[in-house]
Amino acid sequence: MHFNKIINQFLITVFLSCFLFYINPFVNAQKQYFTIDDIFTNPAIYPEYIDNIKWLDNISFTWLKNDTLYKSNVKNNKKFVVTTLERINEHIDKAGKNKLQYFPPIEWINNNTFYFSSNNIFYLYNCQDNKLNVLSEIDKKAENIDINNKSLKIAYTIGNNLFISDKDITKQVTQDGKWGIVNGKSVHRDEFGIEKGTFWSPSANYLAFYRMDETMVTDYPLVIIDSTPAILHNIKYPMAGQKSHHVTLGVYNTINKNTLFLKTGEPAEQYLTNITWSPDEKFIYIAVLNREQNHCKINKYDISNGNFICTLFEEKDDKYVEPLHPLYFLNNSSEEFIWLSRRDGFTHAYLYNVNGTLPLQITKGKWEIDQVLGFDNDNKNMFFVANKDNPIGKDVYSVNLKNKQITRISKINGTHEPVFSPDFKYLVDQFSNCKDVVNRYDIYESTGKLLRILLNSKNPLVNYDMGETSIFTLKADDGSDLYCRLIKPANMVSGKKYPVFYYVYGGPHSQLVTNRWLGGAGLFQNYMAQQGYVVFTMDNRGTSRRGAAFEQATFRNLGKIEMADQLQGIDFLKSQDYVDVQRIGLHGWSFGGFMTLTLTLKNPGLFKVSIAGGPVTDWKYYEVMYGERYMDTPQENPEGYKNANIMNYAKNLDSKLMIIHGAMDSTVVWQQSLNLLQKFIKEGKSVDYFVYPDQPHNMKGKSAMHLYKKIEQYFKDYL
Repeated sequence: MHFNKIINQFLITVFLSCFLFYINPFVNAQKQYFTIDDIFTNPAIYPEYIDNIKWLDNISFTWLKNDTLYKSNVKNNKKFVVTTLERINEHIDKAGKNKLQYFPPIEWINNNTFYFSSNNIFYLYNCQDNKLNVLSEIDKKAENIDINNKSLKIAYTIGNNLFISDKDITKQVTQDGKWGIVNGKSVHRDEFGIEKGTFWSPSANYLAFYRMDETMVTDYPLVIIDSTPAILHNIKYPMAGQKSHHVTLGVYNTINKNTLFLKTGEPAEQYLTNITWSPDEKFIYIAVLNREQNHCKINKYDISNGNFICTLFEEKDDKYVEPLHPLYFLNNSSEEFIWLSRRDGFTHAYLYNVNGTLPLQITKGKWEIDQVLGFDNDNKNMFFVANKDNPIGKDVYSVNLKNKQITRISKINGTHEPVFSPDFKYLVDQFSNCKDVVNRYDIYESTGKLLRILLNSKNPLVNYDMGETSIFTLKADDGSDLYCRLIKPANMVSGKKYPVFYYVYGGPHSQLVTNRWLGGAGLFQNYMAQQGYVVFTMDNRGTSRRGAAFEQATFRNLGKIEMADQLQGIDFLKSQDYVDVQRIGLHGWSFGGFMTLTLTLKNPGLFKVSIAGGPVTDWKYYEVMYGERYMDTPQENPEGYKNANIMNYAKNLDSKLMIIHGAMDSTVVWQQSLNLLQKFIKEGKSVDYFVYPDQPHNMKGKSAMHLYKKIEQYFKDYL
């Protein structure tokens, strides 16, 4: 249940007042409001941005804006048009292919040539000669496409088999793909930082790939209803405490066309995570995690024969270990690398050599590294993103690997997304904050010197009537800071009391309250503030980027600590004289749906209206990797599963509740809410229920727009 696949939030922390336009002194000011339709269809209410920033060399870079590819360099303010969508489409039309609707993302292979793809056709475009060639055209059914930027070899899957295309030559790498045998795809349900199933070696002489045997996992039924009769669509869904799939790692040699499998050993129910090639292509390193997820081994394997060589080091934790990052080898070195570990309670960098000798801890403190970006040419400095100076921000830093001196590169507080030049002397830094930066792109030297501003977006909501937003902290019962975001209704009237739209998530891998534009709140939450609601959100213990103790406080008892913290938010709201304490409404999705049901049913009378979307209702129906990390198995932790089981509290319902679910949800399966619905019926409780028949866990397109309108209407009708 990765948070970044569930929620895409935007945020504001400053008061944005609208400009008032008068027809004459006796006419009231005209207020502007955006609609739910605008959120999905009106780009004018979103900040201006530039896209696909790529470095050509150490001083020149390109970016896309308004279907035009621009080029500039760090030395001056000049920008040049490299090419346009119209020009590229002229070539595509001459080649007899379908024209592009928009300028696609590109990748440079040298200073004059880039490649891009459309409809599984890969093109090479030479800007100097203004020529376009078809590099490769792969099967329309191809998925999980992974192109190596050096060799331009393309790996992809069709069905459950793996293929490689090298220009006009296609090789089928695996032959055994079928129902239950999967090659070249993401495994372990995208946990442990896994996002794909293929891994090119640095020079593309080899392709490592996952092979997943899930024949032992029970089939789980989904139903496709747009045919007559409806069609059964089975998926493999390993539930907590039940059999899990078995994964191995194959290595295909693109020169001799042979495949071998690494001897990763027993038990078969283990997790092969964070695949890393050695720069010399001789070895593969795997973070091998046991099913209990409390013991991780960093293992080294020989790709010439697949043999296990040694365990470099191990990570253990009484609660859980969650490897999320690969090994980061230093430039031109197959001997030294950086490993990110939480062994001291916070995610920090450790310098190892491949002998696994005692590491040097490079960073330290009560803050967390989010990402290692790379190293300068002489390996003097490591560059990274972290929340060192603000728990809810992301800043860019460098650290000297010898003296451990840290330099902050990004100077303005906020949430930063840097793109460094190949030699790490310069960067283009995109960022925003909750104070006065909506969306800005700066060019820096890596020393921290600002060279110029590439784009500083104006506030697109300046003429809209917006509520005042604030970010602050409350205290948990253990003294932890709990970050909160409050959006007051637009045009508040002194002495008037307002209903509350309380938005909750509260699960792992999440941080809703952030130092970025709109502070993490989406436009829908600001829309609800426009409609006269107090909008509130809190990040409770169990959420991310605050250290192991903060996150692991919920271990084996999901819902307990989270609820205690969220009730601190309720107490705060009740203390505000503008809040109507009899009209507090609650909404959350996924883990937030679980929290919505937990808070509602364990605190009868507290919420007048609740809407739980895609909710976990019983953790024994959730998948192995995520569920067992935080709860252990149902057999090992029966009391924890019992306490978190929403079914046990259905009898407490005394308010308006709507449950929403996508019938094609393969993340939180439909069975979760159907079982709760059945329990409500047995308890004689009336509940509203809505199903999106063709939708997965995250609503898309018109269904998403319909969902937001339904949420708003339910609050209007009953709150």
